Amino acid sequence: MKVAVLSPVAWRTPPRHYGPWEQVASNIAEGIIKLGAEVTLFATGDSVTAGKLDSICQTGYEEDRSQDAKVLECLHISNLMERADEFDIIHNNFDFLPLTYSQLVNTPFITTIHGFSSPRIIPVYKKYNSRGHYVSISNSDRSPELEYLATVYNGLDATKFIFNEYPQEYLLSFSRIHPDKGIAEAIAIAKKSNCKLLIAGIIQDERYFKEKVEPLLDEQIQYIGSAGPEKRNCLLGDATALLHPINFNEPFGLSVAEAMLCGTPVIAFNRGSMPELIKEGETGYLVKNVDEAADAVKNIKNIKRTYCREWAESRFSSKKMAEDYFALYEKILNNK
Repeated sequence: MKVAVLSPVAWRTPPRHYGPWEQVASNIAEGIIKLGAEVTLFATGDSVTAGKLDSICQTGYEEDRSQDAKVLECLHISNLMERADEFDIIHNNFDFLPLTYSQLVNTPFITTIHGFSSPRIIPVYKKYNSRGHYVSISNSDRSPELEYLATVYNGLDATKFIFNEYPQEYLLSFSRIHPDKGIAEAIAIAKKSNCKLLIAGIIQDERYFKEKVEPLLDEQIQYIGSAGPEKRNCLLGDATALLHPINFNEPFGLSVAEAMLCGTPVIAFNRGSMPELIKEGETGYLVKNVDEAADAVKNIKNIKRTYCREWAESRFSSKKMAEDYFALYEKILNNK
């Protein structure tokens, strides 16, 4: 089976630091290669894959700001579409724009919808309902206006996450610095529970950081910058708990699965996909506000870290994700 995996070109695939869509696209590509697929990854030229790599730019537009994002995106998508007949199936991890080519080629598409940036993009998905073979990344992140082939949870390479049964005494916020991610709320939780908090992530909203985060930094509350894979295991595994007080209905939340793979329980606001990721009282706590989160911190040592690892590995491994997608490819091709 010849599969084209289309990744974004904002960051390298897999990313050095931030880049959740690129990370999932990489895990899909490498996972289905192990299952016997012949994969061509369409991504930036500095990307890494065991399959073939095809690119129209050496680095992503977020890593080289001299490039025009829209120009790269158009060249990137058209590069694949002009080669579409070389593949049995195209796996689109690049949002709605590639769908606008789908009626012009004969190769079937499967599109993982990694969340909706706005309701205004849904008309494109609606137009290609019958052609898109849509996959949601959680049951919570579905539009009632669309038809779905399945839900496949994002998967991570569990072998790259080191389990730690004996954490240090700190809480962790591990996400981009943005109001959606609730960094200010994480600080409030740490203050209320009198715990040390480490904050790791790229600053995506400079004003939010300057006004809501930076003034509160001190010995107790520390911002340590972005953390790539080389720092991730220690930060996640050594934490008493991951704080995830999100202010939006998050479609998935890779850091939640990453933390649990390290054995670290998660305290999250009960929104979006969190009830699907976190097993209440067993891999963490689902709470409504800062006060409830601070209470959950007091009970966090009741959570068995070994079970956090077992739960995450059984549901959010790249091996399981690849197997689920491979079965969907076969279903689509058998129904052509």
